Amino acid sequence: MSHPVLFCSDCGDDRPFERPPCSDGHGVECPELACTVCGSAILLGTDPPALPATPVVSAARAPAGAPSPHGPDPARHRAA
Repeated sequence: MSHPVLFCSDCGDDRPFERPPCSDGHGVECPELACTVCGSAILLGTDPPALPATPVVSAARAPAGAPSPHGPDPARHRAA
């Protein structure tokens, strides 16, 4: 059986990885691989968990003619 050579972040270099015995019942399809040098495990081919949808909240607009919270608009107060 060949061992894929992948980057091991714990070793800091490319190392051979092997599939350890799977206790989750995946068999040969198990996504877990372990570095043969240090034993650090990685998961391959898995999708990240879906994040819950977050509603987008927009700032409420002030009614027309309401004073700006940033002070008066200098363009509106220029002398003609």
